[in-house]
Order: sequence, then structure tokens, then C-alpha cells
Amino acid sequence: MNKHHESTGRAGEQQITLRGPAELADALPYLMGFYPNDSVVMVALHGGRGRFGGRLRLGIPQAPGEWGPVADQLAECLVSGSERREGRPDAIVIFLCQDSPDGSGGRLAMERLRPFAQRLRTACGALDVPVLEALCISDGRYWSYCCPDPRCCPDQGNPLAMPGTTVMAAAAAYAGVHVRGTLRDMEARLQPWRTPAAVTAQEEALDRAAPALIPKLLDERAKGEVAAETLRLARTLMDRIEETQPAPPALADAGDDQLIGSDEAAAVILGLQDRETRDKAAAWMEGTEAQAALRLWRTLARRCVGPYGEHAAAPLTLAGWVSWSTGDEPGARVALALALRADPDYTFAQLLHRACNEGLDPEALRRCLREAADEGTSPGARAVEAVVDPAADRGAPSLRVSRVRPLPDGGRRRGRAHRRPGAERVKASPGSPRPWTSAAGRRAREARRYGRRDSRARR
Repeated sequence: MNKHHESTGRAGEQQITLRGPAELADALPYLMGFYPNDSVVMVALHGGRGRFGGRLRLGIPQAPGEWGPVADQLAECLVSGSERREGRPDAIVIFLCQDSPDGSGGRLAMERLRPFAQRLRTACGALDVPVLEALCISDGRYWSYCCPDPRCCPDQGNPLAMPGTTVMAAAAAYAGVHVRGTLRDMEARLQPWRTPAAVTAQEEALDRAAPALIPKLLDERAKGEVAAETLRLARTLMDRIEETQPAPPALADAGDDQLIGSDEAAAVILGLQDRETRDKAAAWMEGTEAQAALRLWRTLARRCVGPYGEHAAAPLTLAGWVSWSTGDEPGARVALALALRADPDYTFAQLLHRACNEGLDPEALRRCLREAADEGTSPGARAVEAVVDPAADRGAPSLRVSRVRPLPDGGRRRGRAHRRPGAERVKASPGSPRPWTSAAGRRAREARRYGRRDSRARR
């Protein structure tokens, strides 16, 4: 077994030393704030004692043909991001977390992911940063890809420690750090509805609202009226939500869904596609209104059903921003990752995701939004970019892993269905044209993007 001593604290702070793969595996949910499902996690280590630094999480690509490009980009993002924040890492720890499909045992999952682990190790080595440990966590057991000794790392793996029984669990409890469940549970609170009747009703409401609102969003004189109405309605819905009694997350989400009508949700969702309107809504980030705003953005994200999935980027980004602003970094990372899954080119989500991953202080952006709110203006794309991403003009790469280029062998990947160039999406109901089936609709989709940096955001 490889013996490692990884410290969880900075110099001068109380530190917890982790010895070996077992304690590393146990520490992962406390590092992330949740139990990652179907995820690759990379953590930078600094100094002789291996202090934990920056970390990245990405869903494991379904197609093995994507593993090489993803490994290269993850390694580059983690190393370059660490250099800007804390200095070049001295080593990296890798976790591959994926249960077997039927729960029959994790060994098959571990063997399937072995080539991905090797590609990650090679990618880090190419940047002159060694991988100190690479673990697979599956079905309640862990395996080390770096230890060939069957006496300590048997073929059937080693069982994970019982929750709450380790030194890391004790230290986390003392520090008030809580694990919020699985990544799948956290994502479920933000994902679109699946009940057919509810989906149909919300989709029809969006179909009704789009023809009236989108032309106004494209009209410089009329979009101010839409912005004012969107913010007024959003504030009304927040007040309605705030009046309800606190409840556990699942009950609170169901209750919030019942408080908001389909037409109300459609109007706010479409109104938030305007960048300036969304920026003004981002000012609801502190105090009691922050929690009401967060519940509203979650509710609206769940209403972006069917072909309106890309519209979820705006409420998901706002949910991520409020979570980050109020100190919930794990919740922020999950929401922002989903926003980028909905629209990989959504620049505000890119910037926030990067800033959150690099451990920046959100106060600078809060100050910018407060000043804009006092003046009754939008902070503007350049102002927000300057606050969140001061290294942008130096060409620093984003910590977000973008979509991988098409595979040369034609391999399939999970995500949007392929459409022929120029093909239109199918309408959900007769007589209800989608906003993107016309030239104006296509312009609307571009208009809702957040001030891209010239052509770089399209790469």
C-alpha cells in the first residue's frame, strides 16, 4: 500500500493528516461537500506534506473515446488554475467514482475505468506533476490504481469505512462541515420535471408566452418594459415563497412548485434570457431575500422542460451565484455545472464556475452588483468579467471542461441529439410555433447569451 500524508489545512491552521488510500477515500465527500456519483475528481496537493488545494469534478464521459481529450483538458485546467491561485501543485490525487449498474460489485466498474485512470495519470505526468494516488470508489469499496500489492489492495477491493467513524468525520463534525447526500440528490432538485402532465402544461405555457415576449426582447425600446415586468413578477413570487413555513428540501421543493403557476414561470424564464435583466436579478444575493431567490431560481430551473432545456442556464446560474454568495460552495458548483450542461457557452456560468473552483472571494462581485443596484443599472458584461475573471485578457484557460470535439470513429456521446444543419425542432402542439423556428427566434437565442468575449466563447 502506498503511504501518503495529506494535510487538510493550510500552514498555521489545525491540520488533519490522512494516511493511505482508506482515509483518502473517506475524506472525499468532506472535500466536495457531497458524495460524487459518476464523477472524476482531481485534487491538487501542495508542499512536502501534501496540503489539499484546488479541485475539479466532472461527470465521467460515457464514451471511452472521449477519455483521452478529457484527461488532457482536466489536467491542464487543474494545473494552470492552481498556478494562478496557490502555485504549481506538487502532486495530484485522482478519484473515479462510479457504481456498477446493477449493484453486483464494483470490480467490473473499476476495470472498465482503468484506462481512464491511466490516461489521467499520463496527462498529469506530461505536465510534470505526478499522480500520488488514483482511487476507484464503487459499490462501497475502493481500489488503488497505483498499488500492485494484493496483500493490501486485493482484487475484490477494500470496504469503505462506516460513515462517521473516521478521524476525518470527527474533524468535519467538530468544524461544522456537513455532507449533503449524493451528487445525484443535489442535481435532482434542479433538473426539469418528468411527470408527463406537468411537463405538458409547462411546455404549453412557454409556447404561449414566447411569441409575445421574444420580439420585445429583440426590440431595444420594448425590452426595458419586459425587464421591469419580469423583475416585478419575480419579486412577487419571491414574496409568495418567503411566506411559506420552512420544510425539508423535498417537501419545500414540492411546495414551491405548487406556489407558482405555469404562465408565471414561463414569463420569468423567458424574461431572464435577457442578460441585463438577469444581472439585475443577481442583486438578490444577501440576507433573507437570498434564500427566497434561491428557491425561486430552483423552481424555475425545474420548469425548463422539453425543448426549453437551454433556457435553464439563466436560473441555474443565478442559483449557483446565490449559493456561492451565501457560502454554499458545493451547491454552487452543482448548479453551475448543470447550467453549463444546459448551455456550455453561457459565459456568466463559465466565469462563476471558474471563480468558485479557484476559491475566490465573492465579495468583489457582490460589491459590483450592489453598486449597480443602487444606480438602477446593469453591471455590464465587461464589469462582471473584470471582477470574476481578471486574468481573462491574459488568455488564461477556463477551469470548465468544454465539449469534446467529434470523435473520429463516430462514437456517440451523451447530450443533445444530432440535428442536420438548418433542421428545425419538432413542435409540441399544432399552432404553437417554437421561438427558434423563425429567424427572429434564432436571433433570440443568440441575444440571451451573456456578453461573449469576441469569438472565444464559441470555440
